Amino acid sequence: MLKFFNTLPFLEKRPFGKVNPSYELFLQKYPGYANTFFLDDLRKKDFSRLDKQNHIYLDYTGGHLFGESQLLDHQHFLRQNVLGNPHSINPSSALAEKHIQDTRKKVLEYFNAGDKYTCVFTANASAALKVVGECYPFMPDGQLLMTFDNHNSVNGIREFARARHCPFTYSPLDAALRIDATTLDENLSAQGSNKLLAFPAQSNVSGVKHDLNWISKAQAKGWDVLLDAAAFVPSDRLDLQAYQPEFVAISFYKIFGYPTGLGALLIKNSAFEKLKKPSFAGGTITIVSVQGDGYYLDQAAARFEEGTVNYLDIPAIKTGLEYIERIGIRSIKLRVDCLTLYLLEQLQSLKHANGNPLLEIYGPKDGTHRGGTIAMNFLDTDGVLHDFQAIEQAAFERNISLRTGCFCNPGIDETNHQLSPEKLKCYFQQHGEKDYFDLIRFIGQKRGAVRISVGYVTNFEDIQYFLRFCKTLLNKKVAS
Repeated sequence: MLKFFNTLPFLEKRPFGKVNPSYELFLQKYPGYANTFFLDDLRKKDFSRLDKQNHIYLDYTGGHLFGESQLLDHQHFLRQNVLGNPHSINPSSALAEKHIQDTRKKVLEYFNAGDKYTCVFTANASAALKVVGECYPFMPDGQLLMTFDNHNSVNGIREFARARHCPFTYSPLDAALRIDATTLDENLSAQGSNKLLAFPAQSNVSGVKHDLNWISKAQAKGWDVLLDAAAFVPSDRLDLQAYQPEFVAISFYKIFGYPTGLGALLIKNSAFEKLKKPSFAGGTITIVSVQGDGYYLDQAAARFEEGTVNYLDIPAIKTGLEYIERIGIRSIKLRVDCLTLYLLEQLQSLKHANGNPLLEIYGPKDGTHRGGTIAMNFLDTDGVLHDFQAIEQAAFERNISLRTGCFCNPGIDETNHQLSPEKLKCYFQQHGEKDYFDLIRFIGQKRGAVRISVGYVTNFEDIQYFLRFCKTLLNKKVAS
């Protein structure tokens, strides 16, 4: 571990970069930001590549950055240990298994799961969600209920339900892109057995933090709950003693950058046997027979971990979680909140000379129950949308990493642009090669958005640079 991290709480609290009037006004309005100055020191020492490359990284919802010391720690670990495929009892296998189990324990501790959950390692959050879709006992008299605000990895679960003739329903959002409480409450009154509600703790598009009290409300009406926590946990605390969904999906690179290709499904133990695995693979069984035509599944997490788990990188999860704990999730949330509130305020103040707004921001315009993700579109002087691809290219040329499109969340995009359900259904009844741009031509209107997201490595200078970029679009017209 690099020495600077051992004394992290005692670092001198000084701002990064030159102080300017805008920065002083920012500090006056958001005085709590001063308590996160130590993150500027961390950035200089552990994320120096950003400033060396003059890179403005604003895609933390897409994937967080890793600290250099994380890599050094993990490389040191690999150099010092002989690790082998854990499906054996030889010394290298036993050591690998020990570190896998230590990491499971750390994950459960981090989310305050106690002894109520089992940690299943997966390739990512999408793979974790697929486990639920594949193994949940959907039946014709059951229900799958999803919100419009869901990642496609949740939306895809409907195909498992459809294959088993289980009805599924989408619950809409209100104008602020929050869950429409009245409609969801009505949908939760549906009767049936094996009912599953799936929703995100935080939107990967709008940044909305949905009310986690829906978990207990749904459970009280006989529903199991699948919580997609991938966008929530990088900058907020998920306490599984306070909220206890049956299933939780997470991706670790969204929290601390490295390793990619690893996520987890946290299964409440009381719901573990409800997931009926329809097949088996290497590592998932205790015994199988060719001539006996039978098999017995593992009784623990391995039941859902097909093949050999990533035993060389799984220990890096423990390193990453410890890294975040040393920073402190409260400090991360504070920095993200301060910068997001400032951004929202500044973006809404940008207007063309004729008084028309430069930007349309989707979702909450203030900091109430939202995270550090902002979705928007740039408008010309007459209110015509700039093509998001042109915006992304312009940002690329200025070394700004942001994201554009629909962000694998069509429900929010269809809500934002008020797309016609009839037209969409008509489009999907067609055959042939289809894609995003073909759909745009068919419906005859632009869609998609620009998304920026901040993380604990973001600083005030990054925000100012992005605002200057936005101002280059002032008083411009979209070419006809």
